[in-house]
Amino acid sequence: MKRRLSILGVTGSVGRSTMAVIEELRAQGGDISVEAITAGGNIAALAAAARTLQPAFVAVADPNLLDAARAALPGIAVGAGESALAEAAARPADWVMSAIVGAAGLKPTLAAVRRGAAVALANKECLVCAGPLLRAEADRAGAVLLPVDSEHNAVFQVLTHPEAVERITLTASGGPFRTWTSEAMEAATPDQACAHPNWAMGAKISVDSATLMNKGLELIEAHYLFGLPPAQIAVLVHPQSVIHSLVHYADGSVLAQLGAPDMRIPISYTLAWPKRMKTSAARLDLAELGRLTFEPPDEGRFPALGYARAAAEAGPRATAALNAANEVAVGEFLAGRLGFSHIAPLAGEILDGLESSELRHFQKTPSSFDEVEAIDQTARAVARRVAVAHINA
Repeated sequence: MKRRLSILGVTGSVGRSTMAVIEELRAQGGDISVEAITAGGNIAALAAAARTLQPAFVAVADPNLLDAARAALPGIAVGAGESALAEAAARPADWVMSAIVGAAGLKPTLAAVRRGAAVALANKECLVCAGPLLRAEADRAGAVLLPVDSEHNAVFQVLTHPEAVERITLTASGGPFRTWTSEAMEAATPDQACAHPNWAMGAKISVDSATLMNKGLELIEAHYLFGLPPAQIAVLVHPQSVIHSLVHYADGSVLAQLGAPDMRIPISYTLAWPKRMKTSAARLDLAELGRLTFEPPDEGRFPALGYARAAAEAGPRATAALNAANEVAVGEFLAGRLGFSHIAPLAGEILDGLESSELRHFQKTPSSFDEVEAIDQTARAVARRVAVAHINA
């Protein structure tokens, strides 16, 4: 394999897993070169990644860290700020890993899409915030969107006959609080929320998994990515995280993708696509596992899933606003100011108030990326006001 690639978000969990896949490909004789890498503000980790990957260009999101990044990366072109992230994505690479967390990843991902690259999409918020616009831009530019989330990657792998799909089922581990009572969750700490039972993930996505908002955002992503109405997308709790998703066909067949809970598997699938590559990920031993279990999600204890489904039904303005509100709420929780049990209700309040807040002035289906950004910023401002009310209650 010969491929030139860029990694947007190299220091996060997906970025580190991508580096591991690259190392395995190179060990197998693959000719893998790196055009650009980016990070938020972890200069030490960014410099370590640069030493390993030897990119032509490095970007750091925080413009105040430009001098520190240049000092840590002698001999490499370095940029900082939003424009540098977009430059990294726009540079010539066959394949771009989009792993910047949250809505902040939309502009760099859009730059890669407009160049017609194969974009490995680990940032679900890009589609949640601007699904129809991003899909249209990809079609116009000839870009390929390759889903990296294990659930969407699983659907992508077994979606052999799209015209005959009855529904898809996204599986969820249930997170660290699957068996907790509502009363116990009220006192949950950030450390407890980030202690995912199966996956090693960053803080934000770990909290989303604990609230089940992550699964709600994945439902929205699947709606836009695969063109299915929300009613045809189900969620099933599967604590072992072995079956990653299922596709139900009109003839009664159900195809599932199974694998160890290891992000190297979906990353390698997108990097080698349309071929497959060998990885050192653990092999499944179903006899050793003994059994796989399933249960419906409890939307009483985890209302985020219902809010996300309602947002998907309401359209792109609602999904963008829900995502923005959730990012604010999770940030307040991780900062120790907001209780865990307030995260989903805060996001739900923003959704319920779409027609009574400043958000009512926006179209239900935004016509431009600038409008998406305006919805995002407005929803954040509203969410911050609501967060203050929750904190002071």
